[in-house]
Amino acid sequence: MSLTLQQQIQQFYDASSGLWEQIWGEHMHHGYYGANGQERKDRRQAQIDLIEELLKWAEVRQANNILDVGCGIGGSSLYLAAKYSAHATGITLSPVQANRAADRARAAGLRERTQFLVADAQQTPFADNSFDFVWSLESGEHMPDKQKFIQECYRVLKPGGTFLMVTWCHRPIDSQPLTADEQKHLEDIYRVYCLPYVISLPQYEAIARETGFQQIRTADWSTAVAPFWDFVIDSAFTPQAIVGLLLSGWTTLQAALSLGLMKRGYERGLVRFGLLYGTKS
Repeated sequence: MSLTLQQQIQQFYDASSGLWEQIWGEHMHHGYYGANGQERKDRRQAQIDLIEELLKWAEVRQANNILDVGCGIGGSSLYLAAKYSAHATGITLSPVQANRAADRARAAGLRERTQFLVADAQQTPFADNSFDFVWSLESGEHMPDKQKFIQECYRVLKPGGTFLMVTWCHRPIDSQPLTADEQKHLEDIYRVYCLPYVISLPQYEAIARETGFQQIRTADWSTAVAPFWDFVIDSAFTPQAIVGLLLSGWTTLQAALSLGLMKRGYERGLVRFGLLYGTKS
């Protein structure tokens, strides 16, 4: 019996999250290398810088109750909870990630201000108007129904609250549809990283507008983050990483062997790193 997409995502992150943390740390997302992508820095610092640059871009100065959609092992949740002295709730499809995030929260002294749940981001267990800041950093690409995902983020956001989504996109297609070769490249990425499909940033903007978000802003930070894949590729083939990859199973090993797909996707302008900001009136 073939696995559902949810099961594939869960098993992928159940298998790979421990190795990622061991080799790359608690933040499971791109790094920021300056607007022109030319700044050289430690990879983990680049990941922290990405969070800070995103908050600056979105002008998020305070938050009380945060939802981290696709929380991984709690990197962003714990960072945001500490930064804003806020309560942060993280959701993931992976029980391994949720348990590890809770362990990390206890170690950081943030157990009282965080919670981590296994939940579907398209159908969360939260009441309407629950959070004043909904944060989604590189999880939208996993959503099988992008419209339903955006609508759910809107539903749980309080009036006056802020939504900030950062996600993998493909290039805009208003002037030229994707070519067969581009579609094949994307399908290879989808297969390796358990993605249903991605869409363009203008398409996300249209969905957000239709959903009811206000003050919508978007940005393409592909140039600023593309160098990240060079660092990941370099670190994936150290002796420690190779042993870990072999022990983590085929899906994790396949993802490591396919890192060049993302690097080439950025180089050809096909893969984009899109930001979307909106508020709820």
